Amino acid sequence: MDPKMNMQQAADRADEILDDVLGAIQPPVEWTHRPTMAGNCSTDRSRTVMTIISEQRRGAFLGLVDRHWKSKGFTFRATSKDKQAAYYVSPDGFQASVLIGWKGQAHFEVTTPCVEKSDVKPPTSAPHGRDYYNEPPTAPNVTSDFWSATTPAAN
Repeated sequence: MDPKMNMQQAADRADEILDDVLGAIQPPVEWTHRPTMAGNCSTDRSRTVMTIISEQRRGAFLGLVDRHWKSKGFTFRATSKDKQAAYYVSPDGFQASVLIGWKGQAHFEVTTPCVEKSDVKPPTSAPHGRDYYNEPPTAPNVTSDFWSATTPAAN
């Protein structure tokens, strides 16, 4: 990581990480940005998947994310007891997580390392699907022939 990086530059890097992992999910899912959480020297960027990830497809979804992040040099750190969340660290010190929540809604978050304080603007990439950025969180409401299917994914 560049030691002279400021919070906006770190937020941009977090967006790159999120855009990259969401772009790797095939078939694609619909997702929206969530509001940025800027701290004293770090920033959280997050995305919420609006596509329903069925119970039968959650393992395939989390496995795809795991393989992708590891292929980019991320280090796996931990998983939740119920195996519905996983935590990673990028080679440049960004903490990344994926979590399957209520009704099969996936959430991604990246927390930046502590960097030089600066203002942080909202993400610039367009969401894939409806934009819920300034709306209260909602349950997933998009059905996918693949991700929402109630049969296990083929190996």
